[in-house]
Amino acid sequence: MKITIAQLNYHIGNFEGNLNKMIDAVNMAKEDGADIVCFGELATCGYPARDFLDFDDFIKQTLKSVDMLRQMADGIAIVVGSPSINPVPEGKDLYNSAYFLADQEIKYVQHKALLPTYDIFDEYRYFEPANQFDVVEYKGKRIALTVCEDIWDVENENPLYTVCPLDEMNSKGFDFILNLSASPFSYNHARERIDIVKKNVAKYNKPMFYVNHVGAQTEIIFDGGSLIVSPNGKVYEEMSYFKEEIKSFELQEVISGKENKEQNKDKIKLIHDGIVTGIKDYFGKLGFSKAILGLSGGIDSAVTAVLAQRALGQENVRVLLMPSQFSSDHSVDDARVLAENLGIQYDIIAIKDVYDEFLTKLSPIFKDAPFNVTEENIQARTRGTLLMALSNKYGNILLNTTNKSEMAVGYGTLYGDLAGGLSVIADVYKTDVYKLAHYINKDGEIIPINSIEKPPSAELRPDQKDSDSLPDYDILDSILFEYIEKVQGPNEIIELGYDPKLVKRILRLVNINEFKRYQTAPVLRVSTKAFGVGRRMPIVGKYLS
Repeated sequence: MKITIAQLNYHIGNFEGNLNKMIDAVNMAKEDGADIVCFGELATCGYPARDFLDFDDFIKQTLKSVDMLRQMADGIAIVVGSPSINPVPEGKDLYNSAYFLADQEIKYVQHKALLPTYDIFDEYRYFEPANQFDVVEYKGKRIALTVCEDIWDVENENPLYTVCPLDEMNSKGFDFILNLSASPFSYNHARERIDIVKKNVAKYNKPMFYVNHVGAQTEIIFDGGSLIVSPNGKVYEEMSYFKEEIKSFELQEVISGKENKEQNKDKIKLIHDGIVTGIKDYFGKLGFSKAILGLSGGIDSAVTAVLAQRALGQENVRVLLMPSQFSSDHSVDDARVLAENLGIQYDIIAIKDVYDEFLTKLSPIFKDAPFNVTEENIQARTRGTLLMALSNKYGNILLNTTNKSEMAVGYGTLYGDLAGGLSVIADVYKTDVYKLAHYINKDGEIIPINSIEKPPSAELRPDQKDSDSLPDYDILDSILFEYIEKVQGPNEIIELGYDPKLVKRILRLVNINEFKRYQTAPVLRVSTKAFGVGRRMPIVGKYLS
């Protein structure tokens, strides 16, 4: 038996586009002599479709896509993820289902049982969990059909779930497992994914074919990396990361399992490739093509500019250099050199006169009040206004260049440097931004070395440095990681050896700046806990404030 895995980039609600991709893949599989072609979870509509699933017309279009694929299931079986309607009045209206189409019929439908409702997932809002499990027989083989999370409680230890679908199917006997997934990217998730597939294979002593999505849907990125694992635990194939791929496999060769093709997984390379994918699909799927950002000569805007140029092409990225009287000469020079290295358009508008005019107009009201963060924010908002003017005039979407460390503690100005349509590196801590810069420069200097080595500064007042008001980023980021990713409270973090006053101050800054994060652009998710839909904190909470 030959099985084709179609790792595709779907587009939420683009039924025609998604269907055409699958039709092309079916034809390729037929030409390759495949017996089965397998697509990902909710492939007809894209994942996560969220409240689009509440629209009857949306569901009808998914059913039409399934019917079109059914008609193509002639001489080949097609396995595809799509919503299905729950005929029982009790419970949710929909199931998250895997359809097995063969002989131009719907031969079998297996619903998803384990519905993740945590972090970025909210499936129990829409779907009813399965309570029936069977295997599908095709060409003399018995197949266990599963959907994404259904393989993730292999040890029956997750208190969220009360059933293990493969345990239920195992009592009926099966020859191999097909898993249809939409497994979002984070820089450590590929390793976890391989481990969980291997655990399933070891438990049931059967091969698994695991098909994943690739591409990005707003802030959520899918990395691909579809897997075929042999009964001996070897990774027979680990498919490409961050690109579409269609590949066929002979079942008997997979069962023999003589190969081991597990790929190396470098954290910074994965983050780099994930963000490039996120930018490319955010623009492409929204019908945008051109980006603009402010280039300061610092490391954050430099890394963002490189990632944008690699995602969109040099002809589609424009930058604006906006020095003030507090900007150093080398910052302007570094920004200019970077723009020239990237081959992107740049313009320079000095903001001193605009800034001074604001102060002149405000002086009767400010009177003799001392210089403080107000004047700093006026500079940031002046820059934001100029960038948005170019965005509006020429249709370039503004990219936010704030990193995760700054986003966490509120070191960003609303309607200033926090403006934009997409937050590119807001899930990358400052320490990892430096690593990204070195990765970008691995084959030669693209980002000027001075942008990497100079002390970080917003340059909003004379001789300003980030270290004036924040601890070293190594310390800050480690505290933030414990609080945000590992969900550790202040006492638990202090017990790790951090200064109690510093911990309480940092955590308070995170909490009181939640209102800013509510108003910023979507954050491309590359970690296990990004700001946005996966981290839902109250603005008015008293905890640590």
